[in-house]
Amino acid sequence: MNLGKSLRLAALGSAGLTLCGAAHADFFADSKGDLELRNFYFNRDFRQPGARDKAEEWAQGFIFRLQSGYTAGTVGFGLDALGMAGYKLDSGGGTAGTGLLPADLQHGGSQDEYGKLGLTAKAKISKTEFKLGTLFFRDPVVASNDTRLLPQTFRGGMVTSQDLDGFKLIGGHIDRIKLNSSTDFTPLSANRIGGTSNDFNYGGGDYQATRNLVISARYAQLENIYQQYYGGLVHTLPLGGGDSFKTDLRLATAHEDGNFANLDNQALGGMLTWKVGSQSFGAALQKMNGNDPYPYISGSDPYLVNFVQIGDFGNAHERSWQLRYDYDFTQLGIPGLSFMTRYVSGDTVQRASGGEGKEWERNMDIAYVVQSGPLKNVGIKWRNATVRSNFGNDLDENRLILSYTVALW
Repeated sequence: MNLGKSLRLAALGSAGLTLCGAAHADFFADSKGDLELRNFYFNRDFRQPGARDKAEEWAQGFIFRLQSGYTAGTVGFGLDALGMAGYKLDSGGGTAGTGLLPADLQHGGSQDEYGKLGLTAKAKISKTEFKLGTLFFRDPVVASNDTRLLPQTFRGGMVTSQDLDGFKLIGGHIDRIKLNSSTDFTPLSANRIGGTSNDFNYGGGDYQATRNLVISARYAQLENIYQQYYGGLVHTLPLGGGDSFKTDLRLATAHEDGNFANLDNQALGGMLTWKVGSQSFGAALQKMNGNDPYPYISGSDPYLVNFVQIGDFGNAHERSWQLRYDYDFTQLGIPGLSFMTRYVSGDTVQRASGGEGKEWERNMDIAYVVQSGPLKNVGIKWRNATVRSNFGNDLDENRLILSYTVALW
């Protein structure tokens, strides 16, 4: 599906919304639409003996988002649309497989172009909102991935409610996943664990105990594969002058569901972040207990403090630590420029071949968003990573992302 077709379909949906909601000012007045242009270069060099040379591709993406308002009445109705298209700019012989573009199964390499359209029906009663259709969201037990040319989405339904003072309640059901570089919804599976399922159920809530303290609890079930319980605490201590000290603690336990093979994982993680002026200093510890790796839906993002650019450090028995540094250049007279670097090291990994598994990863991000002039809001980001492991791939990776989002109305 090319860009024109994707946008025409989205525009038809928009026109339908306008006609259906013509009598309701909120439906039209509260609607918004934008178009994001995302130019993505990806290079991954494989450094271990016997591996392929590299994966390298360059592509252009278009992401059209439409969010309607709600019709008037006790129950308000609306419809959102998400139209996406990706185009190959360069993919040399043998360098496909970056995740930017779908594989060309007939001729090899990557497809020249692809597109996808997602529609989401929604309804709202007071401060409770229901959604059904294409879903893109982040939650401690299930989170969409947006680290490639186009975002990864789910198919299902969800409800969020803030009718109870201090509480945000959430629950939902997912039956399919559409990966970043895929045009089709596929069944769900568990990362590094296997199995397939058509049902993922989750629920729980967040409690704003004080102005600076949030307590979270969740339950998740990937039917016939795993059940997971999550608890989290985030506390921010103001230190004056905009400085703060943030504590982020997370605990998750998982076991098998149905007749799936025995599964046992307990994940404990915590991160402390001290923000002082333009700088932030972070440190994290993460520990996997049990005989299995941390379970989450394949193709999505895990909610782990040491989940970074490439690795999640969630292997069976793995123990890992992280040091992180961030700098905002605003006080140096360069607003919009930021820098981040971090180092994560893991050991005590249970290897299938025996012995202790060890790995480390270093990341560096440099990002700049133009603040004024004709190029205002144009963003450029360079992401660099180095990975070394005695049980996985050794990688050197660079991603260069140029993006611009324009409001359509």
